[in-house]
Amino acid sequence: MSFRWARLKAEFLDLLELVLVPSLAIILPWRICYRVFRVLSRFTFLYRESCAQPYAFAHHHGWFQDLGRWQRHRRLVMMVDHADYYLVRFRSLRWMDRHMDVTGNWSPPGQAAILCSFHWGCGMWALWHAGAAGLHPHPLTAPLRRDMFPGRWVRYQYYRARNRAVRDALGNEPLDTSASLRPMLRALHSNGQVIALLDVPPTQVAVSQNIPFLGMRARMPVGVLRVAVDRGLPVILYVNGFRLTDGHRFLRIIDLGIASDLEALCHQAFANLETLIREEPVLWHYWEVAELFFQVPNKAE
Repeated sequence: MSFRWARLKAEFLDLLELVLVPSLAIILPWRICYRVFRVLSRFTFLYRESCAQPYAFAHHHGWFQDLGRWQRHRRLVMMVDHADYYLVRFRSLRWMDRHMDVTGNWSPPGQAAILCSFHWGCGMWALWHAGAAGLHPHPLTAPLRRDMFPGRWVRYQYYRARNRAVRDALGNEPLDTSASLRPMLRALHSNGQVIALLDVPPTQVAVSQNIPFLGMRARMPVGVLRVAVDRGLPVILYVNGFRLTDGHRFLRIIDLGIASDLEALCHQAFANLETLIREEPVLWHYWEVAELFFQVPNKAE
C-alpha cells in the first residue's frame, strides 16, 4: 500500500469516526440517535484502532470474555464520547437537564478547590454543568501539537475543536502542567479552581504512589492530590457516564472534603475509580495502557 493511499484511508476513517458518525446527534433526537449508534456498533471496521488492543489486557485479567460484546460496547462508548462534542455545540442546557441525571453539588464559586475525575465515561457535559453552576476552573492539560498527529489532519483539527469546547464550557484557559505545577498553584492562590484527570499513566508523571487497585498493586499519580493535602484544599470528585442500555447520562458529584493524609486521600479517590470499573468496565478509556499502571518501576513518593 502506497503512502498516499494509506494517508487517504486514515483521513477518511477519521472523517467517518470523528465527524460523520457522531454528528448524527445533531440531526436526530437523542433516543433515536442512540439506537442508530447501537446498530452501527456492530460494524467492525469502525474504531478498529480503539477496540483490539485494549481487549487483551482486560481479557487476561478476567474483565471480559466475549470479544464481540467488548468491541461492540467499546465502539458505542467511542461514538457517544465523540457525539457529545457536537451536542454541546448544538444543544442547550435544557437538553442536558432532560438527558442527564445529577447527584451532588459543586464547590462554591470563588473558592479554591480541586475538581477531579477519571478517563471513565464521557465527561464533556460535566464541564458545561460546572460552568452553568458558576465555576470557571482551569483544566490541566498537556499541549496539543501538530506533530502529535502525523498524517492525520482531520484528527488534529477535531481535537483542536474539542479543546476549544472545553475552554468555552469553563470560561478559562487550560494550564500546561507538564513541566511544572506552578501555573496550577498560581490559579489556586487566586481562589480559582482546577480540573484534573487523576488516572494518568505513572510513566507520564514525576511522582506516583503504590496503592491497591483492581485486586493488584498499581502506581497512581499523586501530584494533584498532594497539592490538595499540603494546601488544605477541598477535593471534589465528579463522574460523568451513561447507561449502555439507553444512552441516558448521569453526573455524580462527590465531595471528598479536605484531607490531611495523602495516602488516605489516594485510596479514597482511586477506590472510586475501581468501583466505576467494576460497575461498567468498558467505560474506562485506559485499558489500552492499563499495564503501565502495574508495570512501572518504583519512583520517589
